[in-house]
Amino acid sequence: MQLDGRRLLIVTGKGGVGKTTVAAAYATALAQRGKRVLVAMCNAKERLSSMLGSDLIGTDVIPAGTNVWAVNMTPETALEEYGMLALKSKALYSLLFDNKYVRVFFRAVPGMQEWAMLGKAWWHTLEERPDGSPKYDVVILDAPATGHGLDMLRTPKVIVDVVPPGLLRRDAERAWNMFTDPKATGVVLVTLPEEMPTTETIELAGALTKELDLPIARVVVNGVLPPLFSPDERARLESLHVAPVDPGTSALDAATAVRERIQAESLARLARELPIEPAFFPLLFDDAANPKAIAELAKRL
Repeated sequence: MQLDGRRLLIVTGKGGVGKTTVAAAYATALAQRGKRVLVAMCNAKERLSSMLGSDLIGTDVIPAGTNVWAVNMTPETALEEYGMLALKSKALYSLLFDNKYVRVFFRAVPGMQEWAMLGKAWWHTLEERPDGSPKYDVVILDAPATGHGLDMLRTPKVIVDVVPPGLLRRDAERAWNMFTDPKATGVVLVTLPEEMPTTETIELAGALTKELDLPIARVVVNGVLPPLFSPDERARLESLHVAPVDPGTSALDAATAVRERIQAESLARLARELPIEPAFFPLLFDDAANPKAIAELAKRL
């Protein structure tokens, strides 16, 4: 799996490519290897419980399977937790943060809501059990889709660069040191074997590595079809879009050939332009949002 030892995995990609499916599969695979895993979603439409066969996942951390826990973070609850941790007192937190003007101020500060959730995920990597061992061996952050996700990952660097010395900058600096350490953190990019997701993934990889210096640990191409036709067969079938259909050849064959060509071109681009060789998840013709499907995908890791 080549991810052993990393405390934080950040799963991101274009919306609709299956980020949560990949996060669930990694959580299952790591848990089967004896790792204690927390999956942290970012104010998401909750589908993870169906994939793991657990109770609905809300803002409190709950067990979601053997060696797996999960939470669906919101900016408000994440900020509350961060405030109580920073101030070391629930009473002092209530005195300060229950003020509606203070709440409006924090909602208005650019990046504060993103930092609250990202910082909470980072904080979970530091939690310990009574014997001093990590509470979670791995935290998997199911990050927002590309644009919002990139803005979230920029936040601690912005805080380190512009915020005066103090508690907020100290924590952001500690988190940023971890995020940029390839032994501790890895970004998992999820994409589809299609033109637009491929282009967006290559651009995202460039921003992560060149602008933010974040380590890419894995690229997962979701929904890959096993090829049915050779390149020559694909070319002949594609010609049916502009020529009469051959007897015994269906429009479905022609459409499949087009999809196979696009898939092959996308996989070639990803292999050529990304710094790490992609891994593949097959297209599941049944619903992937169930524990059986996730267990099958986890085997491929």
